[in-house]
Amino acid sequence: MIKSNNKYNSSSFKDHYQERKLLIHRSIIAFVFVALMMLCLLIRSWYLQVIQHDDYQTRSNINRISVQPISPKRGLIYDRNGVLLAENRSIYSLEIIPEKAGDINDTLNRLKLIGLIEDKHGDKFLSDLKGQRRFKSLVVKNRLTELEVARFAVNSHDFPGVKIEARLIRYYPFGSMLVHALGYVGRINDQELALIDQANYKATRHIGKVGLEKFYEGQLHGTVGFRRVETDVRGRIIGKPLFEKPPVPGNNLKLSLDIRLQKVAVDAMRGMRGSIVAVDPRNGEVLALVSNPGYDPNEFVTGISSSNYRKLTSSKDRPLFNRALRGLYSPGSAIKPHLGWAGLDSKLITSQSTVYDPGYWIIPNDEKRVYRDWNPRGHGERVNLQTAIIQSCDPYFYNLAYRMGIDTLSKYMKSFGFGSYTGIDMGEEVPGIMPSREWKRKERKSQWYPGETVITGIGQGYWIATPLQLANSIGQLGIAGTRYQLRLVSYVQIAEEWQKVPSLIAEEQADFSNADNVMAVHRAMRKVTQYPKGTAKKAFRGAKYESAGKTGTVQLVTQSEEKYDEKKVAKNLRDNAVYVGYAPFKSPEIALAVVLENEGHGGDKAAPIARKILDEFFQNREIELKRVADTSQNTASELAQREAR
Repeated sequence: MIKSNNKYNSSSFKDHYQERKLLIHRSIIAFVFVALMMLCLLIRSWYLQVIQHDDYQTRSNINRISVQPISPKRGLIYDRNGVLLAENRSIYSLEIIPEKAGDINDTLNRLKLIGLIEDKHGDKFLSDLKGQRRFKSLVVKNRLTELEVARFAVNSHDFPGVKIEARLIRYYPFGSMLVHALGYVGRINDQELALIDQANYKATRHIGKVGLEKFYEGQLHGTVGFRRVETDVRGRIIGKPLFEKPPVPGNNLKLSLDIRLQKVAVDAMRGMRGSIVAVDPRNGEVLALVSNPGYDPNEFVTGISSSNYRKLTSSKDRPLFNRALRGLYSPGSAIKPHLGWAGLDSKLITSQSTVYDPGYWIIPNDEKRVYRDWNPRGHGERVNLQTAIIQSCDPYFYNLAYRMGIDTLSKYMKSFGFGSYTGIDMGEEVPGIMPSREWKRKERKSQWYPGETVITGIGQGYWIATPLQLANSIGQLGIAGTRYQLRLVSYVQIAEEWQKVPSLIAEEQADFSNADNVMAVHRAMRKVTQYPKGTAKKAFRGAKYESAGKTGTVQLVTQSEEKYDEKKVAKNLRDNAVYVGYAPFKSPEIALAVVLENEGHGGDKAAPIARKILDEFFQNREIELKRVADTSQNTASELAQREAR
C-alpha cells in the first residue's frame, strides 16, 4: 500500500470567518442596491405626481374630456320689405365615424337591411370617404324622416360609430326665382378648406359657393363655439357639459331687391332665355335681378345627384349661367340715346341737325360697303336726332359714329360704365368690351377700320355689354347725374342693429352740365313710349305713369338684301330683343334693362315685359305710400286723443 504524502486534509481549506464576512458584504451591497432602486422609484413617483402633475392631468383629461365645436347659425337674408329669402332649417342626418365603425362595408350592408339607406347612399359615402380622415364624421344620408330616426334609435346598439345628428341647413323658399341673385351654399371641398380659417369652420360643413352667399361668406358664417364634455371609454357623453362657449351667429342681410318685382319679372320671362335687371338710379340699389332659366339651389345644399347635375350642365339653355352678371350681348339700338347725347355734347350735331335716310348709308368716298337701315324704305330726307331715336334710324347713327371716330365714341361710352365693372356685390362679374383703336391693337393685333366705327354706332361689332351695365347706364342718363356702383345688400344686422351700407360712386362719370342736351335726348326717349311712331308705343299704351325708353333689335348674323324672315331662321340665330328705360319721366326712381335671347324685335317682346315690371313697381309704391299715410294719420289721431285727455 502506498501512503499519502499530503500533510493536510480537505477540512484544512474551509474558513468560516471569511465566508461569513463575504456573505455580509454581499448582503449589504444587495441591500444598498435595493434601497437605491426604491429611492429612485420614490423620486420618480414624486417627479411624476408632483412636478409633472399638470401635464399628466391634462393628458388624462384628454382621454376623459372631449372638446366639441358648436356650429354658428348662418345669417338670414331678407328682401327690402322683410320677406325671408334664405333661412336655416333643421334636418336629421345619418352619419358614420369610420374609425369607430369597424368594417364599413358590413355596416353599410346592415343599414340597408333595416331600410335606412339605399345602394346609392352607400356608394356615395364610399366615394366621399376616399382621402378623408377616418376619425371625422361623414354623412351617409340627409333629410331622415321621423320614422327613420325612430327605426335607427331601436337598432343603434348594433351600430358602433353610427349616429343621428340634428343639423341646420340652408333653405331657399323661392328656389330658382332667386338663385342667380342669392347663389347657394354647398359642402366645403379641399380647395376651399385650404383657404379658410379651419378653426372657425370645425363644426361647419357648408360654405357659400356663388352669388351673395359666397361674396358675404365672412358676414353670414359667424364664429364657432365649443363645449367641454366628459365621456366614457366608448366616447359617450356623461352628464352635462363642463364648460360651454356659445357660437356667435352670422350677420343677417337685408337686400334692396323687392321679391314682388322679382316674381313679376320671372313670370314675364317664363319660357325665354335672357336677363332682366332693375335698379334705383339714385343710389345704385338693385330692385330685381333675373337670369332665366334658373335652377333649384336647394339641390346643391345637401349634394345634387350626378344625373341631375349632368342635366343642368348639358342643357342648351345653360341654366347655371348667370346672364345678368356674365352675359355679354351687343347692346344694339338701346345705346342710341347715349350716342345722341355724346354727339350733342361734343358739338358734332345739334338737336336740329338732319341726315338723309334712303334706307342705307355709305362711307364718304367708299361705295364698296353699304350699311343698311332696319327699314328698307328709309326714314326720309330730313331725319333729326328726335326722329332718329323715336324710330331708331340706323343711318343717322352710322353717320354720327363715323364723324365722331371710335376713340371719342369709346371715351364717351366709358363714362357710362361700358367696358368696366359695375361693382355689384356678388363677384364673378365680367366687364364686357368697349372697343377702341388701342383695344383692337392690343387684343386683336390689328388696326382699326372705319367700317368698324360705323357698326359700333348702332351698338354692334366688338361692343358687348352685360344687362347690369345697360340698366345702370340708362339710369345714369335718366337722372342726368351721378352713376353709382350697383349693390344688392342695403343693410347688415350686426349685434341686433341694422347698419346701412353706403352707396359708392363709380369712378368714371359723364358731364351732364348742359341741360338742353339732356332734355333733347329725354324728350325723344319719352316719345319712344308715347309717340304714334315710337317703337315701344304699343307696349306702354294706357300706362298711368310717364316713362322713357329705347328698344333694340340685335342681329346675330349678317342678313342678305332679302327681307328678314324670322320663321326661316334657326331659333338660335334669331335676333335678340332689348329694351332699356326709366320712370317716372321727370324724376326717375327705377331704371331697367330687358335682354331676351333670340326673341326678335325689342318693341314686340322686350318692351311689354318692361311694362309689366314698371306697372308692378308703381302699384307697390302706391300701396306703400297709402300705408305710410294711414300710419301717419293714425299716429296723429292718437296724439290728438292723448292731448284731449
